[in-house]
Amino acid sequence: MNRLPTLFVPHGAPTFALDPGAAGAAMVDAVARLPKPRAIVIISAHWDTDIVSVGSAETLATVHDFYGFPQALYELTYPATGNAEASHEVSAAIAKAGLPVVEMPSQGLDHGAWIPLRLMFPSAEAPVIPVSVQSHLGVQGAYALGRALAPLADQGFLIIGSGNLTHNLSDYRIARQNGGKVPAYVHDFPDWLAEKIRQRDISALLDYRKQAPDAVRAHPSDEHLQPLCVALGAAGNAPRIDRFHTGISDYVLAMDAYAFHPLH
Repeated sequence: MNRLPTLFVPHGAPTFALDPGAAGAAMVDAVARLPKPRAIVIISAHWDTDIVSVGSAETLATVHDFYGFPQALYELTYPATGNAEASHEVSAAIAKAGLPVVEMPSQGLDHGAWIPLRLMFPSAEAPVIPVSVQSHLGVQGAYALGRALAPLADQGFLIIGSGNLTHNLSDYRIARQNGGKVPAYVHDFPDWLAEKIRQRDISALLDYRKQAPDAVRAHPSDEHLQPLCVALGAAGNAPRIDRFHTGISDYVLAMDAYAFHPLH
């Protein structure tokens, strides 16, 4: 079985589900060219646990974990199913790497998971295995989780990280009050990341809070950048890098998307 690429995709604000625009179109095109995965492993910034948790439900509920949005959003559902055997394989890979892990038989899909999956795989033809982030372990912990998941890409699993390359909701409110001006770091920070990814400078990426421009402003906390680090870690050594979308949503959300393709 050929190794699948790993993906990092944006999930934006919940309204992304209603108005996916250019970012959504790019995500749909990216997966249309891939073979059907045996299962999808989705790592969302919005499922945060103390230790790595793996969803093992047979049917995954569509969780509307947001408030104050149009009623149409709360009426959207995604008919995702799980697969116990695949969940056990994911858990086993994580445990084999020496990371503590538990299975969660009642875990559904938060909006960071179901919104991009609903766009990319509207028929829900492949089982979905959600995996949590651990914000307290930082991007180093996320990269280690990705390395643990890497062998699964050789076994028909499509590994997807879902977050945003900038995520400061306080700045959203400020930008909205100031006529919608986009802060400079929303351009600069993703470009810094892109250059370090191109250079395969993992040490700089994992030290981004000290090295990147306006890093703490771009990410007051790590969880929305962690899915990128999981996808990078899961991509194996020296993958081909495809930054297949760039853009900005809601003034402060960088909507960059990446595919990391194996070279063999």
